[in-house]
Amino acid sequence: MMTKPFLKPIYHLKTIVFFMFLSVFLVQAQDSKLTYANPSDVGLDSLYIHKNVDSIMTLAIQNEAFPGAQVLVAKDSKIIFHKAYGFHTYDSIQPVGLNDIYDLASVSKITSALPALMKLVDEGKIDLDKPFSSYWKQWRHVKDKKDLTLREILAHQAGLQPYIVYLNQVFKKNGKIKKRYIKNKPSKRFNKQVYKGIYIKNRFNKKMYRIAKRSKVSATKKYKYSGLSFLIFPELISQMTGQPYEKYLQDNFYTPLGATTMGFTPKTKNYANKIVPTEYDSIFRKDLTQGWVHDENASLLGGISGNAGLFATATDLAKIMQMYQNYGIYNGKRYFSEDTVKEFIKIQYPENDNRRGLGFDKPSIGNDTLSLKNSYPAPEVSTESFGHSGFTGTFVWADPKEKLVYIFLSNRVYPNRNHRNIYRLNVRPAIQQVFYKAKLEDN
Repeated sequence: MMTKPFLKPIYHLKTIVFFMFLSVFLVQAQDSKLTYANPSDVGLDSLYIHKNVDSIMTLAIQNEAFPGAQVLVAKDSKIIFHKAYGFHTYDSIQPVGLNDIYDLASVSKITSALPALMKLVDEGKIDLDKPFSSYWKQWRHVKDKKDLTLREILAHQAGLQPYIVYLNQVFKKNGKIKKRYIKNKPSKRFNKQVYKGIYIKNRFNKKMYRIAKRSKVSATKKYKYSGLSFLIFPELISQMTGQPYEKYLQDNFYTPLGATTMGFTPKTKNYANKIVPTEYDSIFRKDLTQGWVHDENASLLGGISGNAGLFATATDLAKIMQMYQNYGIYNGKRYFSEDTVKEFIKIQYPENDNRRGLGFDKPSIGNDTLSLKNSYPAPEVSTESFGHSGFTGTFVWADPKEKLVYIFLSNRVYPNRNHRNIYRLNVRPAIQQVFYKAKLEDN
């Protein structure tokens, strides 16, 4: 007779504990999804932010750092600032819109190939410290490449050649296009579209891989940025997953994140969003590049690559960066284990004066002691923070310690890549700094 009264309180205790854990989980899931709020809701001074960001952006546009741009900042899982400035081009016809789609350039590295590699590492299908040639068989017997690990490659510590201009392969010495590689109409052997009226031979990627295989590797192991492997990763990911690279990314990341505009070759997808142009290509495409990838190497892969080629809006980009900041969770869904994310975002070779994580960029070593002019990015970011920049004028950064995501999108290469005032004026770190200095108790 003593049994029932004794069991009943234990049953209630288990129920209470269960609902306590459930409530914590639901709060965390809700917190991980981006919502909108005012800066004051997260302890930041709205007036200070708007005044300073507006001032920096006005000066940048006046000095032709870019014709237009937009800034998005999320703090504590709340978008507290999202503002557009300027126009798509210097003729001031099309204003920048908050839903505009941008060419992300090298930001593609951490938002396309990298999440796929992280998932494969998380699943135990790739070991960061095994020779990369264990997976990419073409390098098995290449003396200077066969022992390189994926860790070294992703941290830019492997000594790989920084960049190969594959565009040289499609031109004759007289400057004319080689018709064996390029056609102006699609066919069975030429169905990868580079641009309107330009199609690359389907197997041209094999030529690119062969050239990469023969490229030199530095004998000195030190930090040397290289995007070479990111041209290879899409093929490797397809081989290892049994799915086309783009479909794998859509199914596993972009669709579940709700990042509906994130993807490749947006010109073919009939988005209602405006697509911001990049550079006028006077050599190859003979046109203002818009809706097709700016990077020539990615274009020769049909616009679908790991080094560049991804397009997105600021809000969609913020979702994937928020997921990283939350160590793999967004809106209640876990994409990677916390341990995997923490391994990828941590500095790998500080003893070699190499600030990089795995794929992710990190603050300069000793960044907090540097001036804004000499720091990368803003001096105030935490050592746990990470992100990446893009050649077209894009920049993303997440700071788990401060719970702050920073997105900056511009087309600084319009009308050509000689426009470099975005660097001279320190535009992106200067704006990032504003949000660290905007605490209400400090103003």
